[in-house]
Amino acid sequence: MEESIHILLLVIDCHIPQARSLKQKRSAVKSLIDRLRARLNASVAEAGYLNEWQRSVIAVSLVSNNKRYLQQQIELVQQLVVASSGSITISGIEQHWL
Repeated sequence: MEESIHILLLVIDCHIPQARSLKQKRSAVKSLIDRLRARLNASVAEAGYLNEWQRSVIAVSLVSNNKRYLQQQIELVQQLVVASSGSITISGIEQHWL
């Protein structure tokens, strides 16, 4: 019996308005990445705008045999970003299904 494997890649464009230095930005982004990894058991990395103070792109990869479960995780990702003490706002999210 063949089972389907679903891979979801979320590309999250973030704005960090309170960051006044790369150090502040990296601290906020690292905190969010650690929270996403812990709550979602996902692969998470900062993938863009590495040298800009107030912008970041975070990539989140999730794998499951249940597509509905992955769709629910999209909402959880958004909630976790919003719950990041307001230090990070979402400018946009791209979903890529593989």
